[in-house]
Formats: sequence, structure tokens, C-alpha cells
Amino acid sequence: MAKLGELARLIRSKNAGPFVLTFDIMFEKDQDFERVRRSGVLSADAFARLYGLDARIVRYFECPNARAFKLSIPRPVFQGDLGDADMHGGQQYAPLIALDVP
Repeated sequence: MAKLGELARLIRSKNAGPFVLTFDIMFEKDQDFERVRRSGVLSADAFARLYGLDARIVRYFECPNARAFKLSIPRPVFQGDLGDADMHGGQQYAPLIALDVP
């Protein structure tokens, strides 16, 4: 068992406009990317469970040629709203770091 943060070269979240958050998980090695892909820990359903969302709102992309995964979700609060505690969406990736990968 390994943590996603140990396998990935980069894990980040950011705004994709004022209404969407996007998450990028990138790998240096093909075998690490394939290990995560085969495990299913980054599927739309798994991501929805991790973040307490309905899987139907998760957009999930695999990019094997870039050794990357991309997931996008609607922002829970619009960027700049009075209740927005993360204006740039850059802190939302944290739960992914400790994700167990078999």
C-alpha cells in the first residue's frame, strides 16, 4: 500500500473559472500512473465519496500520454462569494495526498 502523495509527482487543485474547481494528478513514471489507474482510487465514484459529492457532478479524465488524471467539480461556493474560504481553489487537493493506493 502506498499513498497517492508518494506516487504522484504533482497533485494540485485550482479554479477553472469562478464556478468550477479542477484537480490535476500527474506522474513521473508510467508504472505509477498505471498502478493508480488499475486501482480505481481516482474514479468519479471514488472521488465523489472522498469529497462527499454526487458522482454525477464529477467530470473525470484519464490522460495516459501525459501520465495524468484530471477531475473537475462545480465549486461549492462561487469564487469571491462572502463564504468563499479558498479564493483560488488551491487548497482543495489535500484529501488526495493521503489516499491509499493498493
